[in-house]
Amino acid sequence: MSNIEIRTIDVVQYIQPLREGGSMPAIVMADDGFQYVLKFRGAGHGKKMLVSELIGGELARAMGLKVPELVFMNLEDTFSKTEPDEEIQDLLKFSEGLNLGLHFLSGAITYDPLVSIADSMSASKVVLLDSMISNIDRTAKNTNLLNWHRELWLIDQGASFYFHHNWETWKSHLDRTFPLVKDHVLLERAEHLEEAVKEIKQVITIDKITEIVNTIPEEWLTDESEPLNASEMRAAYIQFLTTRLSKIDILAKEAEDAK
Repeated sequence: MSNIEIRTIDVVQYIQPLREGGSMPAIVMADDGFQYVLKFRGAGHGKKMLVSELIGGELARAMGLKVPELVFMNLEDTFSKTEPDEEIQDLLKFSEGLNLGLHFLSGAITYDPLVSIADSMSASKVVLLDSMISNIDRTAKNTNLLNWHRELWLIDQGASFYFHHNWETWKSHLDRTFPLVKDHVLLERAEHLEEAVKEIKQVITIDKITEIVNTIPEEWLTDESEPLNASEMRAAYIQFLTTRLSKIDILAKEAEDAK
């Protein structure tokens, strides 16, 4: 029985696109009366990006980091039919079905490494999380972090697990570390890597990893053009993450050396 409950809700209104994101997410209203940032299955890296977002977000939450609530969002075909912008119309059309939403943090500001708030323990955990999930997109150029109510929030893990863009070679990533940690926006503030490792080992177990991976909707893993089926993909994500967990001391040392 999973302790992770992810609600499924319906999109009732498309409000506006967020054009600063490469995959052009949008602010939408759901049938529960709240606004969400909708990540589309029909965008650039499609369903793989949603999988990365879901696993990365729930791992972060399990580590005690702040992540907006993640929800599954149903998008009906009516939105593409009434949208005048052709680019958005296509995105909506290719995204019918189940997408991923993040609760919209109204009034949040983009993290700026020069002035924003990030306590050292949170920074250390984010650095280790991103080393574990091979997230290449948390740099000064694009932090994918927010400050909201004077706290640090993670909003985008979509560029993680880049091995899944080529399932033929995914096993070659098992032996790798994460040299790109040298570009991490929070590296300078990550002064508690050793303590963070201890905390992560306590909460991120093989059972927790399995539980998170099992929340991925089957339809996001089903693709006839891929060499692996859905259950083989789940097993691959679990194996990758448990291997990373077993190397977390090495990943912490790599981060420390990069500082």
